[in-house]
Amino acid sequence: MRYDLVIFDNDGVLVDSESISNRLLAGYLTELGHPTSYEESIRDYMGSAMHRVHELVLERTGRRLPEKFDDVFHGRVFAAFERELEPVDGVVDVLQKLAADGVPYCVASSGSHERIRVGHRTTGLDRWFDEGRVFSAEDVGRGKPAPDLFLYAAERMGVAAERCVVVEDSPLGVQAAVAAGMDVYGFTAMTPAAKLGKASGHFEGMRELVSLLS
Repeated sequence: MRYDLVIFDNDGVLVDSESISNRLLAGYLTELGHPTSYEESIRDYMGSAMHRVHELVLERTGRRLPEKFDDVFHGRVFAAFERELEPVDGVVDVLQKLAADGVPYCVASSGSHERIRVGHRTTGLDRWFDEGRVFSAEDVGRGKPAPDLFLYAAERMGVAAERCVVVEDSPLGVQAAVAAGMDVYGFTAMTPAAKLGKASGHFEGMRELVSLLS
């Protein structure tokens, strides 16, 4: 293995949550008088922290979202996770391989710690990620595309940035990894390779990732 740390994004990479959360986000924004399609939600918000939603709506409309927006949205998302969420196909095989080879790994997500934990508990991925392997944009204040989260995860895991590789599925996440000075492999299950910017490589199925990391 040529890397000392593998950093996974969470939504869309570990748990198959992007379609669920963006469907609900588009619906809630539309309900509040900010018409948003599912495709627009994917384009504008996939891979970003919640502050980006607030900032873009304010910038575009001059109106702030309700104070309880995040709480209501996450309540809807967590309820949907309980009904629908599954791990990304093949990701358990990747985690088993990394563990067997003794390769350190962690998750660094724009989502909150609560969102990460709900998703992992629902899908059974919590067995692979103890507290020391879980990092959120909440920990650094600025979400992707800023590099802060990936740099923080590397620092906490005790690995130099240039020895890390990030696994991402969003343009914002790829931008953040590149800005952090890390290699990044783009997962193209939901996002075409052409939109994943300066990724070091691309893969369509999670089981292809093991050979890319070797």
